[in-house]
Amino acid sequence: MAALRAPTIRNVISSSEPCLRGVQRRWAQVHDVRFLATHREPDRIVEKYRQKLDQKAKEIGVKDVAELKEVFKAKIQHVKQSSVPASASPFPPPPPAPRIPVEGTPSQQQQQQHQQPPTRRDKPPPGIKTLSSFLDIPKTLALPPSEIASIWRLRHASSPSSLCGTVPAATYARILLAAHKHPQFILPLPRPADPATDTPATTEIHFLQWTFPSPDTATVLFTHLAEYKLRGEFSQPHTTVTHHAELAREKGVVLLQGNVLEGRGVSVEEGRWLVMCLQKFYGWESKGERGKLLEQFSGGDGAFRLERLVEEAERVP
Repeated sequence: MAALRAPTIRNVISSSEPCLRGVQRRWAQVHDVRFLATHREPDRIVEKYRQKLDQKAKEIGVKDVAELKEVFKAKIQHVKQSSVPASASPFPPPPPAPRIPVEGTPSQQQQQQHQQPPTRRDKPPPGIKTLSSFLDIPKTLALPPSEIASIWRLRHASSPSSLCGTVPAATYARILLAAHKHPQFILPLPRPADPATDTPATTEIHFLQWTFPSPDTATVLFTHLAEYKLRGEFSQPHTTVTHHAELAREKGVVLLQGNVLEGRGVSVEEGRWLVMCLQKFYGWESKGERGKLLEQFSGGDGAFRLERLVEEAERVP
């Protein structure tokens, strides 16, 4: 009995599949919603006024309403366009086209530059002390140069390792010009004999380098030449000297301020010697024999001699 039921069930399932398919078939029609929305309303209006339209067609002499529409087609279009405002669309207006920057004329570029706020290019980098860090510049400008020099020395008298002084503006102008041409140089530092340690008199060579952190500030770094050869730009300077030129135009004086680091093998007196030699080679006779040594060192000339450097450093002035 079970054997008979299984084929029967299979036959029933197979025979009923077409019936199921017939039941699931859908005779659906797809209508364009936009067509229905735009055409059904006019047809309803035509049916509502059919009698009046037929009467109008007879008066004009046309056969039916279709020919009546053709006669007044241009007028109908004109009425449609004039009666529907541009803002009647349910959709928002398209966004404006993106503006692509183009290069304008030189006059337009200059006008844009004038409209932009000016940026301060003379602002010193962080960590650089200008003259305003030491003095009240507006009040200092009201003082004579001699009094400014006295106040400047008193300002740094409390520090035993400080170097300070004043340089005439004309001398500093020559120094600054030579510094831009020769930002690196070497200077000798004589060492007297020491009988206690039986050390003979020697001459050490020190390397100097100029930096210009702001238009009114110029700094010189002094380093042992042996250390500079060993470490290069990572060497530690033992003496730093900064020139402040904020008062040069009004008062004719440039203020000098520096410091000798303790434990670097150079005393404060030796630091003053190096600063004096710096002024000899860069300011006082920059076009004489000392200027020639600057040119030879900067150009890598083989004629440069340390003996001549020592002689010019010890010569007075």
